[in-house]
Amino acid sequence: MRNRLDLTIARLGECHVPSPMSGVRFTRDDERVLYHASFEDMKPWLDEGEDPPAMEVAGPRERLFFDPKTLACGIVTCGGICPGLNDVIRALVLSLHHHYGVRKVYGFRFGYEGLVRRYGHEPLELTPDAVNRIHEIGGSVLGSSRGPQDPAEMLQTLEDLKIGILFAIGGDGTLRGAQAISDEATRRGLRIGIIGIPKTIDNDVSFVQRTFGFETAVTEARRATYAANTEAEAARNGIGLVKLMGRDSGFIAAYSVLVDSQVNFCLVPEVPFTLERFLSELKQRIERRGHAVVVVAEGAGQDLMARADERDSSGNVKHGDVGVFLRDAIREHFMQIGMEISLKYIDPSYTIRSVPATPHDSAFCLLLGHSAVHAGMSGRTNMVVSFWNHQFTHVPIPLAVSQRKKVDPKGALWNSVLASTGQSRDMR
Repeated sequence: MRNRLDLTIARLGECHVPSPMSGVRFTRDDERVLYHASFEDMKPWLDEGEDPPAMEVAGPRERLFFDPKTLACGIVTCGGICPGLNDVIRALVLSLHHHYGVRKVYGFRFGYEGLVRRYGHEPLELTPDAVNRIHEIGGSVLGSSRGPQDPAEMLQTLEDLKIGILFAIGGDGTLRGAQAISDEATRRGLRIGIIGIPKTIDNDVSFVQRTFGFETAVTEARRATYAANTEAEAARNGIGLVKLMGRDSGFIAAYSVLVDSQVNFCLVPEVPFTLERFLSELKQRIERRGHAVVVVAEGAGQDLMARADERDSSGNVKHGDVGVFLRDAIREHFMQIGMEISLKYIDPSYTIRSVPATPHDSAFCLLLGHSAVHAGMSGRTNMVVSFWNHQFTHVPIPLAVSQRKKVDPKGALWNSVLASTGQSRDMR
């Protein structure tokens, strides 16, 4: 039985307000982007005369749900910082102001805490002048935090400020929080639009081809792998070990291999390995070539470490430090077999998170922000802006958070990683 995806986008109501935008191509509500990219995947639907699954196309609509002259909007950033956050904030503010004439935009400080009055975080008024240069710096001018808050309290703040659209920028936990606010608004009969913008440096949100900050992360990761290789080549039996982000998905680690073919081992959460097999192959590599570079994603090898079942404020399982674990295990192994090595360990995670976005990533952020504003103004809600098959689209939040996007161990990306590194497919 085929998996029938519900890609329907919730709407607040009919759109009757003419858009103030001019000289643009308006997007029709019936425009769609196919979910499947290959004919083989679409064939079952075509054989039965059904329309294959397709996503709603993002873009400006000719008719709006909200009257821009009376509208107030809010922006919140949650979770860890990521390159491009300020670019998205700036894009939202400038689009609301210049495309639609919205004059009241609030920036809520320190994540969802900023939507709960008892924390005392007064919202910022975001104007074009206030966000003019923020894209030149990393981090988020609004600050961030982790952990859930009471949807009823957050919705009350939106009501008090007469906010019609809330733009929530964040990953899986943030989007779940946005869905909770949307559900509470629906329950209370309030017409408040909730628009998610996917922010995860790990690129692990489902039904989203690429998230902002990912390209910048891979660009910065290359500096670390280059340094690791330089150190490894400069020493007898040199080993460069680099730990990169990737709690549950190894996309950054995988792409860092492809942009720098000097990496010899790539360890990701999706592909299990044993310490014995990995160390055996590492030894063979050192004996054969005299040096090696290892990249490990932070969520890899968690089953190899004894750790308490602790969770952070967002409910995520706290991972053991696989980088330090491997560093110590490699040193101990080669000491036991009497083989002298020179090991350099590099963890650039916080450096990567804090840099400004690359030019291409920055442009991507701008288009994400514009797409989010167009969706919100046309009365869409409980949805996230996606990038799919190289077009900006709309995806229901429940679908986006239904599962974590992961590297497919049998897919083309992982096959390319194996071809580049030369490591064994099975290291168990």
